Amino acid sequence: MSALLDIRGLNAWYGASQALHGVTLGIEAGEVLALVGRNGSGRSTLARAIMGLVRSEGELRFAGRALGGLRTFEIARLGIGYVPEHRDVFPALSVHENLQLGVAPGDRGRAPRFTFDDAYTLFPVLRERRRTRAGALSGGEQQMLTLARALLGDPDLLVIDEPGEGLASLVMEQVSRCLRTLRDRGVAMLLIEQRLVIAQDIASRVAVMGHGEVVFDGALASFLQRTDVMREWLGVG
Repeated sequence: MSALLDIRGLNAWYGASQALHGVTLGIEAGEVLALVGRNGSGRSTLARAIMGLVRSEGELRFAGRALGGLRTFEIARLGIGYVPEHRDVFPALSVHENLQLGVAPGDRGRAPRFTFDDAYTLFPVLRERRRTRAGALSGGEQQMLTLARALLGDPDLLVIDEPGEGLASLVMEQVSRCLRTLRDRGVAMLLIEQRLVIAQDIASRVAVMGHGEVVFDGALASFLQRTDVMREWLGVG
């Protein structure tokens, strides 16, 4: 049986500059894969390639369906949620209106697993500020909003780019708690994160990127034994 997300020989470009070089990676249903690496290693480019936001070639399949040539909203409707690094809320719309934009269309063939009550229970501050314009939220609140909006799309896979970027530890704990809840409900995740402590808390598998390639892919326990990989590709140890 093939993986839920199956990536084979993926190359990607920004203009004439090649950013990914033959990336091969898979994520099983319900699995959380932490994708780590230094800045500029290609992690965010991989997320954008999955969502059809950069020019790419190679094999990209989700639940057996080829993603090549699909537009971003079509990819999202297949069941892939995307939480970008820079959040991308709609600043002039209220919190609740932003969440409404994330609701999955009613053609997934099942009852939705996530509701507005789930979003507001996971992030109580969003309930308190549901009528506030998203542009007036703090960075941490915007991160919560983006994550809540993604889960209302009822994803089978979440691609999450640097959820801890710039967040205070208390806010990051709320975000981490949400990610653990999603994992426990069977949502697969590609978690792009610099902080190894977050990856260790949530992921069962780790892939390391360097120079646009996957240089390590294995179980979390195996990764934690590879001090050579951490030193060479992450500057740790």
